[in-house]
Order: sequence, then structure tokens, then C-alpha cells
Amino acid sequence: MIRKQRSIINKLYPLAFIALIVAVWELVCRLRLVAEFMLPSPEKVVKALVTEFPTLIMHSRTTLLEAAAGLGISLAAALVFAVLMDKFEFLYKAGYPIAVLTQTVPTVAIAPLLVLWFGYGMAPKIVLIFVACFFPMLIALLGGFQAADPGVLRLYRSMNAGYLRILKDVKLPYALDSFFSGLRISVSYSVVGAVISEWLGGSGGLGVYMTRVRKAFAFDKMFAVIIVTSVVSLILIKLVDIIQIAAMPWKKYEKK
Repeated sequence: MIRKQRSIINKLYPLAFIALIVAVWELVCRLRLVAEFMLPSPEKVVKALVTEFPTLIMHSRTTLLEAAAGLGISLAAALVFAVLMDKFEFLYKAGYPIAVLTQTVPTVAIAPLLVLWFGYGMAPKIVLIFVACFFPMLIALLGGFQAADPGVLRLYRSMNAGYLRILKDVKLPYALDSFFSGLRISVSYSVVGAVISEWLGGSGGLGVYMTRVRKAFAFDKMFAVIIVTSVVSLILIKLVDIIQIAAMPWKKYEKK
């Protein structure tokens, strides 16, 4: 009972903080400390969210499709490269600095090049999402592999177990926790990356819609897009939590 009460109280903290932010926001608008066209009131944002909801849902489908494609490809590539870099030390020494280097290049800077190379279709968007999501997944998997118990590894090697057997029985189970941590980051990056990539152009997506309303100075609708993007990211992160509990049932009791 006490644990349940603590859980409820812990969930109230972020809600209270969000309520405080909205209250300050409303106060700033009422006192006209910022021009109305630059900072619409929460009431106007909610109205825009309600009136534009069908349109936002339609654009969300495109964004989610791009995010899922980029995330799926980055996840598969990260798993393959993590296994190879864990197995072959020379690949780790050669590949790790390059993986780090990819994170030093701003995605907005390479976006025009991707359009030049791949056109205005879905391909440059998926590549941009891949670049954003690949590194967190790779680092999470490598860290998980290297966290495997040395004693267990020695035991398997003493029984002449091959690398694939060790990977399946030891390293992958040890990597699950860090894998899901990296997946949470990549899931949020995939949605943000999809929205940013859609600024390049296209016929649909939350980023395309955001560009249109920004040019029309409809900032209430722009705030509505931001809210939808945040909610979609939170839903996907929660979905990762559900999958993690299904794959690691003991985590459910650790969080209590």
C-alpha cells in the first residue's frame, strides 16, 4: 500500500511541474509581457490542437512511418556492427572513432546534401534518422556486451563454447538493460529526426506542416505540432518500457 502511494506521488511531481509551467505561460500572456502573435496563450493552443487534430493525425502517420523505417534500419545495423566490433578488436579500434565522428556533424548541416544526393522523397529522411539513431544503439549494445560477467565468460570458454554461443547465452542477456536504455534515446531521436528531415520538403509529415504554419505566422498551430510531437515521443518511449518489462519481467519489481 505504501509503495503504491509513493508511486502515485512520484507520478504527480511531473504533472505538478507541467501545471506550473502552463500557469506561468498563461500569466505571461495575460500580462502581455510577450507579443500575442509570438506567444499564443494556452487556450489558443488548445483550440488549435482541437481544430487541427484530424490534420495533425494525418501528418503524424507520415512522420511515424519515416521514424519507424529509419529506426528499424539503424537498429539492425547497430546490432550487426556491435557484434562485429565486439568480436574483432581491430574493427572496434577502427570503427568506434568513426561512429563518434558521425555525432559531431549537425544533422541540419548534412540535410541539404542528403536532398542533393537522394532527392525529395523518403530516402534522405530515412538516412537522416538513421544517422541520429545509429550511434546511441551501437554504444548501448557495445557497453552491454562488455559488461558481461568475466567469470561466466571464462566458464563458457573453458568448455570450448564458440563466440555465437557466448553471444546468445551470455552477452545478449547482459546487454538487454543497456539495449533498452539506448532504444529509448533512439526512439525519441527518430521522431525528432523525422520532423527535422521533413523541413527539407515533402508532401506530408509534422515537419512539413510545421513549416507551413510557421510561414503563415500561425504560432498557435505551431505549438500544437510541438505538443503532438512530444506526445508521440512519450507514447513510443512508454511502448519501449512495456516491451522491456515483457523481455525482462524482473524489471517490473525493481521499479516498485
